[in-house]
Amino acid sequence: MSEPNPAARLAEPPAREPEPPAPDRPGRRAHRADLLAVAAAVVLVAAAAAVGTYYNRPHSGVVIFVSSPPLFADWLPHVGPGSVFAVLIAALVVVHGPTLAARLPWRGALAAGYLASLAWIFSLAMVDGWARGFAGRLTIPQEYLHEVPGITDIPRMLREFSSRILDFQPDSWTTHVSGHPPGATLVFVWLDRLGLHGGAWAATAVVLVGALVAVAVPATVALLGRPDAARAVLPFAVLTPGAVWIGVSADGLFAGTTATGLALLALSAKGFGLGRRYAVPAGLAAGVLLGFGIFLSYGLVLLGLLAVAVAILGRQWRAAALAVIGALVVVGAFAWAGFWWLDGYHLVVERYYQGVALVRPYSYWVWADLAAVTVALGPAVVAAVRRGFATGPRGLLADPVLLLGLAALLTIVFADVSGLSKAETERIWLPFGVWLLPLTALLPRPGRRWWLAAQAATALAVNHLLLTGW
Repeated sequence: MSEPNPAARLAEPPAREPEPPAPDRPGRRAHRADLLAVAAAVVLVAAAAAVGTYYNRPHSGVVIFVSSPPLFADWLPHVGPGSVFAVLIAALVVVHGPTLAARLPWRGALAAGYLASLAWIFSLAMVDGWARGFAGRLTIPQEYLHEVPGITDIPRMLREFSSRILDFQPDSWTTHVSGHPPGATLVFVWLDRLGLHGGAWAATAVVLVGALVAVAVPATVALLGRPDAARAVLPFAVLTPGAVWIGVSADGLFAGTTATGLALLALSAKGFGLGRRYAVPAGLAAGVLLGFGIFLSYGLVLLGLLAVAVAILGRQWRAAALAVIGALVVVGAFAWAGFWWLDGYHLVVERYYQGVALVRPYSYWVWADLAAVTVALGPAVVAAVRRGFATGPRGLLADPVLLLGLAALLTIVFADVSGLSKAETERIWLPFGVWLLPLTALLPRPGRRWWLAAQAATALAVNHLLLTGW
C-alpha cells in the first residue's frame, strides 16, 4: 500500500468544539485580570504616543523620526475600496470562525483559514487603495524593487553585497536592501527573472506567503499534541492585527516563510514518532526554510529559540538534527557564493548607526517598541499572555501553547534590549509576534468571539486612522 500524502498529515484534530484547558475556566476574577492587562497595554500605547508627540514638538532636541508614535505611520483618517469588505470579512470570521474551526475536517479548516486570511490581508491593504496600499508599497526608493533592475549578475551581486552595505558611498544599497542579508533581495530578483515584474506581483507574493501564518501556527500546535488548542487558535491567526503589515511589507513574507519552516519541523518530529517516510524530507525542508530565514533578516536568527522549543515539544532530536543540516546547507551555499553572514551582520550594525538609529533615543524606544508591537498583536494576545503567566511553569515543557508563547516572548525581549530595532517593530517583529497567537487558546471559550471582535476592531482602527509606512 502506498504512503499517504505527507502534506495531508498536519495532524487531524477531532472535529468538535474544543474544550478549554484547565487553567482556562472563566471566572470573574480572571476576566477582570484580562481587562486590567488590556487596560495596562492601552496605557502603554497612550504613554508612547504622548511622549513621542512631546518629543516631536519643534526644537525639542530629541529626534524619534516617527510622525505618529509609536507606529511608523502618518495620521490620515480615510476609507477606501477595501473598507466595506474588511468589515464584512471581520464580521463573518467573528460570527462563524470559531464554529467552523471546531467542526470542519482539519484540512478543510486550515484551507478555509488560509483563504480567510488572504481576504482579510488584501481587504485591509485595499483600504489605502490599489496603488498606495498594494501595488506601490514595494516600489518606493527605499525598498527592494528599486535595486532589482540594476542586478543583472546574481553571482556578482552576492560577491559584492557586503562591500555595498555601508552608507555614504556611490554604490551603497538602498535602505531595506542594505539593512537585510541578500536573501530578501534575491526573492524579488527571482520573481523578476520569472517574468513577474513590478510592485503588484511582488506584493502578491508577499501576501500569499504571509497568509501561511494562519496555517502554519495552528498546524504546529496541532502537530505538537494540542489539536483542541489549534482549532481555538485558527480564527485568531486569521484576524490578527498584524495583517495590516503583512499587506504589504516584506516582513510578512519573512513571517510566513519561517512559520512554515517551524511547522515542517513539527511535522518531521511527528513523522519520526509514527515511523513515516516523510519525516526526513520534512526535517530537511524545515532547515532550508529556517536557514534561508536568517538570510532574509539578520534578526531572525532569534527564531532558533522557537526551533528549540519545537524540538523539545516534538521529542524527536532526529528532526532537529536534519533541520540543522538543512540550515547549514543554506549557509554554506551563500558562503560559497561569496556572502558570509557574520560579515554582513557586523557591517549592517555599522550602517544602522550611520542613519536615524544614531539619534533615535534608546531610552524611549526600548519601551515604545513594546507599545508598537502590542498594537500589532492586539488585545486578545495581551489577555492571553496574562493567562499564560497566571498558569505559571506547570507543564511548561509539555504544553506547546505555553512553551511556544514563552519562546516568542524571549525573542521579543532579546530583540528589544539589543537596541537594533528602534521603531517599526509593528512589522519587524511580525515573525516573532505570530508565535504568541497559540496563547489565545487559553482564553475562555464563551468570550472568544468578543476577543476576536477586539482584534478586528484594532486592525480596522489602525488601517482607517493611519497611513502605515513601508
